[in-house]
Amino acid sequence: MPVQYQVDDHGVAYLQLDSPETRNALSNKLLDELLEALDRAKSDSAVRVVVLGTTHDKVFSAGGDLKAFSDAEPAITKYAGLDRFPRLFLALQQLGKPTICAASGDVLAGAFGLALACDLILARKGIRFGCPEINVGVFPFMISALIYRSVPRAKANELMLLGDLIGADEALALQIVNAVVPSGEFDDTVRSWAHRLATKSPLLTRLGKDAIATTRDMSLPDALSVLQAQLALALTTDDIVEGVTAFRQRRDPHWSGR
Repeated sequence: MPVQYQVDDHGVAYLQLDSPETRNALSNKLLDELLEALDRAKSDSAVRVVVLGTTHDKVFSAGGDLKAFSDAEPAITKYAGLDRFPRLFLALQQLGKPTICAASGDVLAGAFGLALACDLILARKGIRFGCPEINVGVFPFMISALIYRSVPRAKANELMLLGDLIGADEALALQIVNAVVPSGEFDDTVRSWAHRLATKSPLLTRLGKDAIATTRDMSLPDALSVLQAQLALALTTDDIVEGVTAFRQRRDPHWSGR
């Protein structure tokens, strides 16, 4: 099984890429299992947070399956198979639950897009990010839209056209990742962030994620109109009343999801 799935008692689903013999290459099989795992997490009301990680000690994922790029399948078959990438990126966006990319190893090529599709990225100190596929005659077509939404234009062009890799510290300086964590503290930090996210209202988190996704590429007037409606909707929920009441009473909130 190239994807491990486990849920802890805080409602955190850990999806671990587990195909070490291929350095977690994003094969059709791995992508299909990852899509199934995300659908499973989305439909499970007990799951509040999804963490995407790896069992490999050095590589999060080497990116797309290069063998599939060079095989003799008809072009139309290859085209149809490539829909897994946009489906995966959209599945992460539309999950309705916060996602963390636990980048404990190098994040390369298509996997860079996978990381950028998550809400938060935690990077282990010493790992690297980048798009080296240009060096073997491939361009990062499927992830370029995600890169341009997350990386300053000049650096985005440099990463995609030169294929050089950047370290975790530079990724932090570019605001690509949220934090860089020493190896010995990495697992505990990922768990701590995930458990903190799990304490938030699942309903308001979902409404917030949906609002961000809907308005990201809108004009400001259109975005403000949508956000006004979303806030009005949020104000009708029991969770907002509970959150404010709990804050005033100095106690932990008890979310009903209504």
